[in-house]
Amino acid sequence: MKLSLLRSAYGSIRIHPGSRVSGVSRRCLLATGAKYRLVFREASTSTSGGPSPKIAVNSGIKFWKDDDLDCDTVLKKAVESTNEAMLALQRRSRSVQPMLAIIQAGEEDKLLEINKKMAEKFGLNITQICLAEDCSEDEVIEEVLKLNEDPRVHGIYLHLPPASLTSRVLDTLKPEKDVDGITDLNLGRLVRGDLSRGFVSPMVSADAPLKGKTVLLVGEGGPFDCALQSLIEKNGMTAVKIAWCSRSLQSQVMQADAVVLSGVGSRIVPPTWFKPDASVICCESTLEPGDGAIDTFSKAELSYLTAVYRTQNVVHSCSRWIQEKQYRPWSLRRLALQPLTPVPRDIEISRAQVPKPVNQLAEEIGLLPEELEAYGRNKAKVQLSVLDRLQTQPDGKYILVAGITPTPLGEGKSTVTIGLVQALSAHLRLNSFACLRQPSQGPTFGVKGGAAGGGYAQVIPMEEFNLHLTGDIHAITAANNLVAAAIDARMFHETTQSDKALFYRLVPTVNGVRKFSPIQISRLHRLGIKKTEPASLTPEEVSAFVRLDLDPSKITWQRVLDTNDRFLRKITVGQASTEKGQMRETGFDIAVASEIMAILALADSLEDMKNRLARIVVGTSRSGQPVTTEDLGVSGALAVLMKDAIKPTLMQTLEGTPVFVHAGPFANIAHGNSSVLADKLALKLVGQDGFVVTEAGFGADIGMEKFFNIKCRASGLRPNVVVLVATVRALKMHGGGPNVSAGSPLPKEYIDENLGLVAGGCHSNLRKQIQITHLFGVPVVVALNVFKTDTQAEIDLVCQIAKECGAFDAVPCHHWSQGGLGSVELAQAVEEAARTPSNFQFLYDTEMPITEKIRTIAQRVYGADDIELSAEAQAKVDYYDQQGYSSLPICMAKTHLSLSHMPDKKGAPTGFILPIRDVRASVGAGFIYPLVGTMSTMPGLPTRPCFYDIDLDPITEEITGLF
Repeated sequence: MKLSLLRSAYGSIRIHPGSRVSGVSRRCLLATGAKYRLVFREASTSTSGGPSPKIAVNSGIKFWKDDDLDCDTVLKKAVESTNEAMLALQRRSRSVQPMLAIIQAGEEDKLLEINKKMAEKFGLNITQICLAEDCSEDEVIEEVLKLNEDPRVHGIYLHLPPASLTSRVLDTLKPEKDVDGITDLNLGRLVRGDLSRGFVSPMVSADAPLKGKTVLLVGEGGPFDCALQSLIEKNGMTAVKIAWCSRSLQSQVMQADAVVLSGVGSRIVPPTWFKPDASVICCESTLEPGDGAIDTFSKAELSYLTAVYRTQNVVHSCSRWIQEKQYRPWSLRRLALQPLTPVPRDIEISRAQVPKPVNQLAEEIGLLPEELEAYGRNKAKVQLSVLDRLQTQPDGKYILVAGITPTPLGEGKSTVTIGLVQALSAHLRLNSFACLRQPSQGPTFGVKGGAAGGGYAQVIPMEEFNLHLTGDIHAITAANNLVAAAIDARMFHETTQSDKALFYRLVPTVNGVRKFSPIQISRLHRLGIKKTEPASLTPEEVSAFVRLDLDPSKITWQRVLDTNDRFLRKITVGQASTEKGQMRETGFDIAVASEIMAILALADSLEDMKNRLARIVVGTSRSGQPVTTEDLGVSGALAVLMKDAIKPTLMQTLEGTPVFVHAGPFANIAHGNSSVLADKLALKLVGQDGFVVTEAGFGADIGMEKFFNIKCRASGLRPNVVVLVATVRALKMHGGGPNVSAGSPLPKEYIDENLGLVAGGCHSNLRKQIQITHLFGVPVVVALNVFKTDTQAEIDLVCQIAKECGAFDAVPCHHWSQGGLGSVELAQAVEEAARTPSNFQFLYDTEMPITEKIRTIAQRVYGADDIELSAEAQAKVDYYDQQGYSSLPICMAKTHLSLSHMPDKKGAPTGFILPIRDVRASVGAGFIYPLVGTMSTMPGLPTRPCFYDIDLDPITEEITGLF
């Protein structure tokens, strides 16, 4: 029968039986300092009949003679069990070695030396922090906090004077590293009987004869007495606590079968008070010699036992740490929905639901506390270290939500995405993650309003989702504009300074020494200069090093702003007299159109992002050579600005299911998909049978094609199913219905039933988008996003034709009005489709010539007869071939309102030539983007922007008008 005692906060308490008095103690006790093993055994009754001395406190551990109990036996067993624990740990993970951290005050003593020696004997690493003997409480806490956060440390041993073990110090110590079991949480677990997660310093073994007996605890209370009382009661004994000052002390002592005395000090308990055959145990921190009739363990023997058990706890702590790093099954708690009719505004629905604290959500999906960086209560960044921790975990199923060619109003891909994951997780109890793009504030305040989904299928809180979030777009804006500033500054300084002056300023003397920075050495190497000493460069080498010689007319890098501002599309910079006539025309893009945003979305690690940032081409020199951010010397600074933005942001849906919000590249000139990293993290977290649902911008001809040919090449991930979103409204438009425009009432054709228009749209645009999906070998499920104006006949017709056109299934979805419950049929169809083989293939080989890759997309995806390159576009293609960029994939920049380049051509146009007016390269992001027609990278505000409706209540701080 096992008991456990907690190490006292007063130091290494020794536990002793009382002196041998006539007919009193018939049990023996073994204690091991900070780790106790108390063994009660039957012993022969004393018959000496001599005088009865006071309770003696010995310098070692005294116990009644027992041939079966000796220190060598106990130590041997302790060593064996510790060895077994260490071997078991090594079998699980040979790369991890347990580490014990010791915080000591003052000089090293014998006890500390023994602990270090024993830890080394079992193969532990040791880190030792030596503080002054009179160190302050804050100094101790500072060191404890550092060790708490060090993942290499598995146990912390506070080898401090009793006065230093204050409540603040103990409250600071992480319970999972408290191998001495002195924190309140470990004590609470002990009292509750939950010993699987905490640590208990002393271990007490009691034989059956004590079961049913009464044990009296005499002392001042505190954690030691509380722990001992709990353990005694859990082992079938009755524990009674009493203070030294109690008037009933004598009568209680006389009735007890065993008495434990703590805080004895100078107090004397007459031997006549003890019941015959009672066990008497005295706990003290200062030890004095006792009588020779009792055998004694030496302090050294006890110290070795203490060290062995402490080492064993460190091994167990490391083993638990490894176990925690393994994949954790989800314990997701669904948030209940109570949909109202009519459906309220999105922001009212969002505000009516109370989201789970983000740290609780993280725990439910198997994230560790140290992998989370909270940004308030509702959102948090997730560390990329999750990928390393779960690297052996199989990925879940990968689902892409795309759409047919949309109306200007949008067809609800984000809403379908959220409704699908709510159905999967909250209703089918399948792990699922949504991975969405972060919305730009430009459209939010301009023409779109909120972008968090809608109705009862949205990300909450929608205000936080739509505004600022965790600052990623601001980081991109800062990084992009740093490059722009560096370009103009470098051109100015090169124009106004000699080679020598430039060199001395670029490589300044610091403390009398002039040396290159690492990024400057990289530039020298690219120039073929292998020297590293500034003084060794020839004048020609100095000139090559300092002169980027950018051609102002061939600078491709623009400034960005996350606001729709048409008047920044073209500007003139350098008009101040201080710029000495260095004027040039440039412009602004919206922040999400920055190449840095595309890089964020395609990078698969911090190192990959840094390398991509360094490869960004900002312009061309007068000699025709590309100039990169690394040439400017700014790429390292860009990585610093982006180091937090690379971590995905965790949020949740209305029903409490997890969402990653990360990146939002412009869907016209970039690939329009959320980040590779968010998808990879989510695929590990959902587990092998889970689902990750991500979304592609615009129609399948743009967002999905780029997702497959660009994003899947970068990530190495392969999708299992495509969900193709359609609406009756959009199908009617493609079937010949009148134009639809934002802010105008819908024509009656879109309100009244019209099966002819629906069928026309299905046989043209829907059929074509399904065919595009089949080009990549992925099964497609059509999700009909149902609006309240849709009739049952129209819904049935769409689903019927979609299946006839080759869809794996086609189902109506009612998530907007019902939440996840309204998408259960879609979730079931996706689950079934994911079981079928996916024969994914790319549309083209990247080694094909640039022109042929463009032609392949135009003909096979858009339905064009051929392409036509302008003279400027052909010249760019030739230049990119010369620079070695021809193997990059293609990212077409064209209108999203038609399969062709003509926005007014609906359905599935044919017989057209696709004009390519220009071709540009995002070398850092890793794609070539041909421009089809005129593409604006800086939207403008409409006559009546959304900001007219957005307001703040200064009393409640509630935001209104987002949607």
